[in-house]
Amino acid sequence: MSYSKRLSLLLGLDSLIVLFSIYVGYFILNPYFDFFTLKMVMISSVTLLISHHVFAFMYRLYHKAWEYASVGELVAIVKAITYSLAAAALVQYAINGHVYVRVLFITWLLHMCLIGGSRFSWRIVRDRYIMSKVEKKNALIIGAGSAGTMLVRQLLKNNDSELHPVAFVDDDSTKQKLQIYGVTVLGKTEDIPEIVEAKNIDHIIIAIPSLSKHEIQKIYQECSKTKAQTKIMPMIEDIVTGKVSVNQFRDVQVEDLLGRDPVNLDIQSISKKITGKTILVTGAGGSIGSEICRQVSKFQPKKLLLLGHGENSIYTIDMELRNQYQHQFEIIPIIADVQDRHRIFDVMETHKPDVIYHAAAHKHVPLMEYNPKEAVKNNVLGTRNVAEAADTFGVQTFVLVSTDKAVNPTNVMGSTKRIAEMVIQELNKQSQTNFVAVRFGNVLGSRGSVIPLFKRQIQAGGPITVTHPDMTRYFMTIPEASRLVMQAGALARGGEIFVLDMGEPVKIVDLAKNLIRLSGYTEEEIGIKFAGIRPGEKMYEELLGENEVHSEAVFPKIFIGKTVEFDFTRVTTLIENYDRYDLEYIRSYVLELANKKEEFVMEVVK
Repeated sequence: MSYSKRLSLLLGLDSLIVLFSIYVGYFILNPYFDFFTLKMVMISSVTLLISHHVFAFMYRLYHKAWEYASVGELVAIVKAITYSLAAAALVQYAINGHVYVRVLFITWLLHMCLIGGSRFSWRIVRDRYIMSKVEKKNALIIGAGSAGTMLVRQLLKNNDSELHPVAFVDDDSTKQKLQIYGVTVLGKTEDIPEIVEAKNIDHIIIAIPSLSKHEIQKIYQECSKTKAQTKIMPMIEDIVTGKVSVNQFRDVQVEDLLGRDPVNLDIQSISKKITGKTILVTGAGGSIGSEICRQVSKFQPKKLLLLGHGENSIYTIDMELRNQYQHQFEIIPIIADVQDRHRIFDVMETHKPDVIYHAAAHKHVPLMEYNPKEAVKNNVLGTRNVAEAADTFGVQTFVLVSTDKAVNPTNVMGSTKRIAEMVIQELNKQSQTNFVAVRFGNVLGSRGSVIPLFKRQIQAGGPITVTHPDMTRYFMTIPEASRLVMQAGALARGGEIFVLDMGEPVKIVDLAKNLIRLSGYTEEEIGIKFAGIRPGEKMYEELLGENEVHSEAVFPKIFIGKTVEFDFTRVTTLIENYDRYDLEYIRSYVLELANKKEEFVMEVVK
């Protein structure tokens, strides 16, 4: 119905109701009208009719969508009717010297019943007869606070939504059994499985945007006991700013189930280190390197150098950043191999960066077991080349992206990363550049990590292959890892090894089970197969060795390891002679060196 037709209908309907109400009011109290009474009835009718329409327009009764009427609309009706009757009372008093209170009271009651009823009947028709014919899926809303209330109202009035809210869950004892927009709070978190079964719930919506990761994990554990799909409502800030709508839900991600909140940044200290400076990121096309580039870009550097060996990956991150920042600062893609010492020195001399984030490395544990020389060339020699170039050309800060596998390493990859730490720690003793390293655990979603592998296996119908039922790892997200690298650069004084407080380690098999459920399957449908520990893998990972532990945090959730002594002459021997020895000897040497066993002496092996 067009607005003009709708307005005409409401004006006509209200006019009939107003006239009918006041005549009925007079007739009930005085069925026999005399001339004077009839005159007063007509004057009161005209006054009431005019004043009603005036106040109806004032309170926008003709502009409201009554199919969604609620308390606010009812209040507007009460005000419009009351004030219009007050105007009629004033006219009666002015003409007759007194007010027909009982007549006006009856008229008020009839107005409320007829006008309110005519409006709210639209909503009743919509809810009971129109919306009931639309096939919708039952939804359980977790959280009966402001966000949950907003969500329920949106779902109820949105004809296009496929969800129908049937119940709330909230851990607040004072909200139990209460109804909000006709939806009842039926229980607490531990009651989710029973409610889902009793109400035939298809979807569970977590509508508490302020939840910590630990609280989300707790809720999801209960949700995972059901077959209902679990989703999360977007942040209130994103809804208010218009980025998303209330009913644009996202799936629960593995990152939500880490059980801890992400690290916050010291924006001011990072801004001082990056804004207006020339920043070089090696390995800029990789998972961590590209995210570091994205995070750095937010701080408006003067120049951002994207250095990497892979042409396609550098092209991808270069185009992404240019689309967003090309008019804000200079972006320079550089195709170079960190093993090419001359090329690296040439890049440093040309661009003279202020800060270097060194993320270029070989990181795949099993592959490096088969290719120990390549691990040494890239992780050790490559780090030395970039670090010595940084020292030569006066770079302010050099941040090495390291790994928890560098702690008491049992594999070639971890050993070469520990030796890379030794390289920059030794160079820090004699350089004006601040050299630091950052260690973190497995990065969710990075290339070669378990998440993409598990997802491919699930898409193929399973089974998921897990090495051992008791194997654990520390996990963090790609953005979190990148922020830690930037924060370490801002905190750098030289020689430190920074470590993130990553909470409790996660069992790989639990991660697999969560991913299966998040993908909408059961463990029986996909299956989990234990394949055995691969070459070089540990059962458990560590972030600091016993002799490196420093109990005091230098920043919330960021710790610093103590510097330990080591014999750098053996590192020099490795760098100068690695290509002269067979693979098994190289593997043994780097393991011994990284674990600081001084009795091992490198000898020529023919």
